[in-house]
Amino acid sequence: MDKTHNLQDVFLNQVRKQHVPVTIFLVNGVKLQGVITWFDNYSMLLKRDGHIQLIYKHAVSTIMPSTPLNMQDIEGEEYS
Repeated sequence: MDKTHNLQDVFLNQVRKQHVPVTIFLVNGVKLQGVITWFDNYSMLLKRDGHIQLIYKHAVSTIMPSTPLNMQDIEGEEYS
């Protein structure tokens, strides 16, 4: 049985696997920069300045990768 992937998981997995630096904006306006090393349904780990930081997803407003990602045809799905 195929597991259905949502766009959020596909996006986070791509930046994690490719070690793409990201800028994360929190809902309170704080800007964080680093590399996402792990994530689950509720949180993610961000490596920055040699430290690991736990970020809860409900506190995240926006995640911007530092380089463009090709989100088409990932695992047979096309996202637009």
